[in-house]
Amino acid sequence: MQVKPLRLMRRGQWTELANVPPTRTLLQVVREDLGLTGTKEGCNEGDCGACTVVLGEPDGQGGLALKAVNSCIRLAHSADGLALWTVEDVATQQGKARALHPCQQALVDCHASQCGFCTPGFVMSLFAMYEKHGNAGAPGGNSVVSPSLISRTQAQEALSGNLCRCTGYRPILDAAQRMHSYPVQLLDRQAILAQMLSNNELPVQHFLGPEDEKALKIAPTVTAEAANAYLQPTTLQALLSVRAQYPAAQLVAGCTDVGLWVNKQHMQMAQIIDTTRVAQLRRVERYPHHIAIGAAVTLQDAYAALVQDRPQLADFAGRFAGLTVRNSGTLGGNVANGSPIGDSMPLLIALKANVVLMSCRGHRDMPLEQLYTGYRTNVLAKDEVLAWVKVPLPTAEEFSRIYKLSKRYDDDISAVCLGLSLQRDGKQVVRLSVGVGGVAATPVRAIKTEASCAGKPWDRATFEHTKATLQAEFQPLSDMRASAAYRSAALGALMERFWQETQGRSVVRLESLHSAALIDTAEAACNATLA
Repeated sequence: MQVKPLRLMRRGQWTELANVPPTRTLLQVVREDLGLTGTKEGCNEGDCGACTVVLGEPDGQGGLALKAVNSCIRLAHSADGLALWTVEDVATQQGKARALHPCQQALVDCHASQCGFCTPGFVMSLFAMYEKHGNAGAPGGNSVVSPSLISRTQAQEALSGNLCRCTGYRPILDAAQRMHSYPVQLLDRQAILAQMLSNNELPVQHFLGPEDEKALKIAPTVTAEAANAYLQPTTLQALLSVRAQYPAAQLVAGCTDVGLWVNKQHMQMAQIIDTTRVAQLRRVERYPHHIAIGAAVTLQDAYAALVQDRPQLADFAGRFAGLTVRNSGTLGGNVANGSPIGDSMPLLIALKANVVLMSCRGHRDMPLEQLYTGYRTNVLAKDEVLAWVKVPLPTAEEFSRIYKLSKRYDDDISAVCLGLSLQRDGKQVVRLSVGVGGVAATPVRAIKTEASCAGKPWDRATFEHTKATLQAEFQPLSDMRASAAYRSAALGALMERFWQETQGRSVVRLESLHSAALIDTAEAACNATLA
């Protein structure tokens, strides 16, 4: 089947590939069609980061935004019209020689590569971080400032989606902090942006595509039917129109879950509608009593908006997934997917968030927990899309927390996720909102638990009753992540943690030890070594 040509900008030139199937991944295109085999396939499910590449697109403010993403679970057509950097692109040509990029040279000098399989992915995450810190505060993203000093904490955050199977993290983190000490080598973002916007004037290298990788020629004319195999509407009206016209098409956003269906379940989709180019759904809008997060806003940007209003969510936001996943995945996609162990929903349920569903017929506004009807099923009609997530602004009386338990601290799926938001009038409970993940077929609101303490004094007796109600309200299943008994016990333990925090005892969380003592000690030792 023919589809519209896929265009990627690389090294100032547009590369055009014809006949790329709608479910072909960006990793497959990079390695098999373009022959850029430096990018590796590791887990093929977005967990290890060996496949990391960097994508660039206009940021809507006159600049160029660069993001490190997992290419293994990113559908290739989602990158159509974007700039692409692979590990082959970061070094610069100096005569007949190639000069390593500072992130590469730092990895060499810090002896930060062992077996080397993960190294290309680390290079690309470091490259994106170097650019982020190098262009911080520069007008329009111009490369006019030197890279700033990177802390150990910032390095860990940027590399949270990259795994080293040889456990060589210390020298890799050392390299992240040493990058700034080499001669500055920043991209001219304005020049790249100008090239992207004048795409019709640039030379194009044509590839026939995976059906005949050796033949290089201009792609044949694409029929209207073939061009509709992968749809990327750019306005909300166009999205609703194509959704009504093609109700059986698969909706995708960041593809961090759909990519798994393709790679692990070998699912093929004849037609795909990509929501991530819809301008209206890429915004976070602020109103007097709530914020509206567009369904196509990335998880990274969505959580930044939530943390702006509730700083206590910062640790959880960083643990949601690795940065490369958060750069691709969207809040709307996470919510619409409805996984019972999805981390966004327990938090949003506790914060009493609503979702807005839209179609050409109109819109519906409902509490988030009412979206789900069963395991990965929901009330969305065939012509509807989830458009916005509306989150109330915090009140002065609100005390909100979100807890996640997983086998691995970073970049792992929850066994149990518990969101709580307590509102009190003095010592009396006005309302307790509780969202829970990992205990039922869907993310759920703990209705009985909420009712158990309403109107009562928030004292130890009320808490014990509320805790017991929560543990009795659900009958979780046992699976590979946790047993039913563990999950029930965990709910009680997390409630105990919440009680302690409402009493002003803050050092009851791993994050407090992780961020306060261990990071400072490690950073001090690293700085002493570098000095």
